[in-house]
Amino acid sequence: MRSACRLLIIASGLLAGSPALAEPLQSGVDRLYVLECGHGPAPDQRRFSPGYNDGKPLDFVDNCYLIHHARGYLLWGTGIPDKFLEIPGGVPSAGGRPNWVRSSTLAGQLAQLGLEASDIRYIGLTNSHIDHIGNLEMFPGATTLVQRAEWNFAETHPSEDLPGGARFNAAHPMALIDGDCDLFGEGTVRLIATPSVTPGNQSLLLKLPQSGAILLSGDVIHFQYGWDRRIVPGNVWNKDMTIASLQRLTDLIAENNAELWIEHDKVQSSTRKFSPDYHR
Repeated sequence: MRSACRLLIIASGLLAGSPALAEPLQSGVDRLYVLECGHGPAPDQRRFSPGYNDGKPLDFVDNCYLIHHARGYLLWGTGIPDKFLEIPGGVPSAGGRPNWVRSSTLAGQLAQLGLEASDIRYIGLTNSHIDHIGNLEMFPGATTLVQRAEWNFAETHPSEDLPGGARFNAAHPMALIDGDCDLFGEGTVRLIATPSVTPGNQSLLLKLPQSGAILLSGDVIHFQYGWDRRIVPGNVWNKDMTIASLQRLTDLIAENNAELWIEHDKVQSSTRKFSPDYHR
């Protein structure tokens, strides 16, 4: 049975339980913008699809997704830090991850839509890797939606890419989620717990008025071949839970007649309408 999730809000060290958006229901999602938030080659496909094209490189994309709901904007992911637009070579490849670079800034793409950082109400995160949290500091007033398991993971696994290793700024409002979350309580924006590369990885199920249901894969899978054969990536935190997450995505697609958007798949990405155009 669907119900609005309860969010545990953390801000400046204070904890407060709060139901997700208690105000009266309004109409749901009406626009989905795709933003370019990074791209680059990974040196070895083995990391993402063991047994297929081992030793060969693979081009990745790192898109962000801006969702307009009647109750405000949700930004799904913040991408590679904007500063890397000015740094030759971008984020160097390490441990087999892509060599991420930027060709435009997130701030500039929001400005093109007439938006400022303060216009974003929520930041939803697939996980706490650099390609998803790179511009979090740009949005100090937005509430970041993250699985409690990811918060705990971030607390014990400092990032080598961020100053001091902190993945999250505890001074920013954070909403800790346990499991799935029907964000607005009316079924058009659902965060789905799909542990894979990290224990708190999550996916996003959207229901648009014209396009229908779209399921953003998170980092459960990285490109079409791996999905078609349900290949467990080589960099996952827990193989058994990743297998369960692959099945969860399969079930959600069937239950909602949803289209799967594999978030790092370059071929799929090339077929999307990018901002300032949008999907309805």
